[in-house]
Amino acid sequence: MGERVFHFAKERKKVYELAYNLRWAYDCPTQQFFAKLSPRVWDRSNHNPIAVLNEISEEELRSRLLDETLRIDLDNCYESLKGYLERVGKTSESLKRFSKKPVAYFSAEIGIHESLPIYSGGLGILSGDHTKSASDVGLNFVGVTLFYRQGYFVQRINSDGWQLEEYRQQDYHGLPITPVADEGGNLLKVQVEVGNSLVSVAAYKAVVGRSVLYLLETNLPENEEHYRDLTARVYGGDSTTRISQEIILGIGGAKFLKAMEYEPSVYHMNEGHSAFLTLELLREELLAGTHLSKAVEMVERKCVFTTHTPVAAGHDRFTRDLMNFSLSGFVSSLGISLDQIMGFGRVQPEDKDETFCMTVLALKMSRAANAVSELNGRISRKMWLPLYPGRKAEHVPIGHVTNGIHSLTWISTEANELYRKRIGLRWQDKLVRPRDWATAILKIQDEEIWALRYALRRKLIEFIRQRMRRQQTRFGNASDWVEKSLSADALTIGFSRRFATYKRAPLLFTDIERAARFFGDPKRPVQLIFSGKAHPRDDAGKTFIQQIEHLTRDPRFTGKVVFVEDYDIGVARQLVSGCDLWLNNPRRPLEASGTSGQKVILNGGLNCSVMDGWWREAYNGKNGFSIGEDKDVSLPVEQQDSADAASLYEVMEKKVIPLFYDRDASGVPLKWIKTIRESIKTIAPVYNTGRMVNEYISKYYSEK
Repeated sequence: MGERVFHFAKERKKVYELAYNLRWAYDCPTQQFFAKLSPRVWDRSNHNPIAVLNEISEEELRSRLLDETLRIDLDNCYESLKGYLERVGKTSESLKRFSKKPVAYFSAEIGIHESLPIYSGGLGILSGDHTKSASDVGLNFVGVTLFYRQGYFVQRINSDGWQLEEYRQQDYHGLPITPVADEGGNLLKVQVEVGNSLVSVAAYKAVVGRSVLYLLETNLPENEEHYRDLTARVYGGDSTTRISQEIILGIGGAKFLKAMEYEPSVYHMNEGHSAFLTLELLREELLAGTHLSKAVEMVERKCVFTTHTPVAAGHDRFTRDLMNFSLSGFVSSLGISLDQIMGFGRVQPEDKDETFCMTVLALKMSRAANAVSELNGRISRKMWLPLYPGRKAEHVPIGHVTNGIHSLTWISTEANELYRKRIGLRWQDKLVRPRDWATAILKIQDEEIWALRYALRRKLIEFIRQRMRRQQTRFGNASDWVEKSLSADALTIGFSRRFATYKRAPLLFTDIERAARFFGDPKRPVQLIFSGKAHPRDDAGKTFIQQIEHLTRDPRFTGKVVFVEDYDIGVARQLVSGCDLWLNNPRRPLEASGTSGQKVILNGGLNCSVMDGWWREAYNGKNGFSIGEDKDVSLPVEQQDSADAASLYEVMEKKVIPLFYDRDASGVPLKWIKTIRESIKTIAPVYNTGRMVNEYISKYYSEK
């Protein structure tokens, strides 16, 4: 018995090490191990290992691990984690300079997994994928964000199709994060001046492979109640809440890293939300006796900045009064005036009427800046030209690194197994060698690709029906019609993303009669799955959701057009694996990069997109479908929408649908699969965060 107790202690340690390293978020065998312990809790908790372990007693865990099969699974998962950490821990020559001085990455949201809902949309998912790939390549990487204990929001659609928001409290005890303590075991805290008050800031630590994240928290007993709520919700509240959150993120984050004795080699600001960190770095230099101009230079040398937003109105701006109210205590510690601080955030420093812009602050206080696609870089250089008088737009110092996705996060289990079978267990290593990759995918037969597509489409349909049953149960509706919704034989289109109006979710229904014709064709069935959230204060976005919901009740589209509520990473994974076609029709050039369409590629899905963001770089005429042309236009919004809708109809009716239903004698669409193969060959090796992070390392993190 004593021998078993000792053995259990070691096995238990393995279980908890696995649970508290979020590498499981992209390691299917580890997910399957925790799912076996309690399938119901795993499903109910949105796939959270800590929730599973909190449900299981020590006695049950001890007894379950007596099962040799389960114990072998545990050992395999544990050895896989250890092997991964050892492999990425072998630092290459290019990364040695970061071995003692990490990259400090600041983002207002970081989406690692659906069970840790501290993200709202694309920016957060990109940040999460960046974090994972930083670990994969062996980069010493520390991320900083906020711990939103109420997350973004749970989306519910009411009987009239209107979005309602529901906020749920998160308890860190049930999440794969741990409080950060000092040497004495007490909660480590720093103090940040917000207005004339000192706000205490603590943090939780999340481990993602080799990367580390710190989630800042103000919900502490010593803080006044309104300061405790600063970190309650993602992008919650008014402009006063927003600036306060950004003070906590930027200034609080910089202070917290210093308290942890980190000395970053570079601070990477992902969007302007964290730009106040530059003022904290400036304060440190000034307190050390550095002259102001020299201190600014010292800060610039430490910082790089990524901008996403291609419209001026989308950048955070604060009035002088709000800056004075929120930063008065902090400014007094700097020893310089508020007007001097305002100048750092103005294009024209002396213009008293100009508001303070976080992006301007970040651009002025960074040694380098980049946009997130080639077109986004061009737009950003033109947008910020006034900040660099005397230069032509092409000489504005904003480059670009086109966004990618973390391949192992978004590939389905079925596709992964196919690649492992045909290409090899470490197939993803070939992704960094495009020629090898192009040769490798030839090993996969057309019939295997088509079988994969059917399996994933069926899996998606079963998932959607289950979600729809839950939605309908709230209204007391019979669910018989749900079982008849969607078909495993139909061309399945996905449109799932944030419901901002510029993304034009209803564009395919601009001409409702024309849309009804191809949705109603029994010989060539088409179906469309929508999902996504509108910002709580975006009534126009909510109206789009309502329009889609009403379409789902139109007899011409019932069962063929569906809206799945409460979009998150988990829903996204299902959709990007099961959909045949990923539809993206934003109003060009408002899609800075976009990455959702990249996630379908390894699963055998195809893109149909406006020539914006990453797609205009990836599209070669044979690897997907384009809506409109790759050229700048300056039309009134209504005319642009009308032209793009006409192009979309043309593409659907003359290219997409005929190609999908052009079958050989065995029922296999050979030309469609040829397009899939070209897509996998040309897109997967380039549009991933492995390439992206390495590009950041060589272009931006390594000081020239």
